[in-house]
Amino acid sequence: MGTVFVDMSMSLDGYIAGPNDSRENPLGDGGERLHEWVFDLAAWREQQGLEGGETNRDDEIVAKSIERAGAFVMGRRMFDNGDGPWGDDPFEGPWGDDPPFGAPVFVLTHHAREPLEMDGGTTFHFVTEGIERALERAEEAAGDGDVRISGGADVVRQYVEAGLVDEIQLHVVPVLFGDGIRLFEHLGTGPIELERTWVVDSPDVTHLGYRVGRE
Repeated sequence: MGTVFVDMSMSLDGYIAGPNDSRENPLGDGGERLHEWVFDLAAWREQQGLEGGETNRDDEIVAKSIERAGAFVMGRRMFDNGDGPWGDDPFEGPWGDDPPFGAPVFVLTHHAREPLEMDGGTTFHFVTEGIERALERAEEAAGDGDVRISGGADVVRQYVEAGLVDEIQLHVVPVLFGDGIRLFEHLGTGPIELERTWVVDSPDVTHLGYRVGRE
């Protein structure tokens, strides 16, 4: 069994998205600022089907995160900013016909839906049995690879609170949002001790790695 990890960009004051997020504005107002550091990196561009890009320490960190993920778990809100029935013409996500995951993605939802097979090796599986079952299925699909808990914030908190996350990687961008969606708002389990395992500083972002034990 591989590692279960979280990998998120966030502002210095802890936000992973700006205010007023929606299907048309999934990162919220100003939310793209949190990801500007990655847009010119070779590993990220290759994942998007683009050529070129910078190769540096930031790129190495992104490439390793991409390479290790054999399956993904995300919440319904990250998939389509929705929470009700799927309807007669369900949304297929904001990533287009060739999503960047290239692996099975397990979407937590209260509403059943048939798997959605996309180009590039991405298939979305919709899981109604809760976070533990979604993780079990993701671990089975990942094989020797790791499982990335992709978000959003509520899903990350649920997995951390349940003691199901092994590692947390944060990419802290030097900006203060003041409003939006905070990653670790209202943890219900009290203090959770983390062991810092690595720190990498670069001009546009500070990378932090932590280990957290499962209960």
